[in-house]
Amino acid sequence: MDTLDDFSIKQKKYIPVFPKASGKPTVYIKCYPFEDDEPMGATGFHSEQITTFSDQLSRYFAIDPHIHIGVDNFIYYQEGDITKFVAPDIYVVFGVDKYPLRRSFYTWAEGAAPVAVFEFLSDSTAHHDRNQKVGLYLNDIGVQEYYIHQPEMDKRSEFSGWQLSPSREIVEMDKDAEGGIFSEVLNLWLRWEEHVETGVRLLRPSLPDETPINTSIEEESLRIQAENLHEEAEERMAAAEERMAKEIQRRKEMEEEIEQLRMQLADAKKEYK
Repeated sequence: MDTLDDFSIKQKKYIPVFPKASGKPTVYIKCYPFEDDEPMGATGFHSEQITTFSDQLSRYFAIDPHIHIGVDNFIYYQEGDITKFVAPDIYVVFGVDKYPLRRSFYTWAEGAAPVAVFEFLSDSTAHHDRNQKVGLYLNDIGVQEYYIHQPEMDKRSEFSGWQLSPSREIVEMDKDAEGGIFSEVLNLWLRWEEHVETGVRLLRPSLPDETPINTSIEEESLRIQAENLHEEAEERMAAAEERMAKEIQRRKEMEEEIEQLRMQLADAKKEYK
């Protein structure tokens, strides 16, 4: 990505097209709990992964007011049954209003289900994430793509995705030579990269042409770098212009001095004659 304008053009080019959902934004439905009594179990690895990935998705999809990004809140998927819920780490819903923020997401009220769901593995949830949740998300809730990823570098790398085949069978999504998966529904590449300094194996999205999607912090850093480079270039230009101005002044003074010498020489010749 050369400039923010270049990214903006690509962003508009690659953003998926989808219909508007049939429901309406629903912040809260009475009697449906929006939090549980369980203590927060996310590790620093998971927090880094969730924060980074959600920020990238939010930044990329910010231009469309009808894409909602949910982070670790309840999704209720069967009206009237408060036991039918899940709480994925990150999910993406197309066709619903981005705002207002919801306490929970109610599929029947919004008229839509998430198109993609991401779970980041932990010791307590990994088995459930790899097995029961695959069918739950794809068959029961109607999610189009479901992904799991292991963010801890000291554990075996694991990144997988599932979707339904045309015959409604659950199939694992293909990976490229580097282990990346192309999300057809999001129209994004999904690949992980290892960060030795933090010990986090970060799953990150990029555009179909491999252009990376930066986080807000990374984008701000790039903006500051660009501003610094611009200031340095202006300073170098000003210094060059100052040197040029001094050189022009020096040459002017030399020309004036030469002209004076010529006049003195001419006067001397006249006196000699």
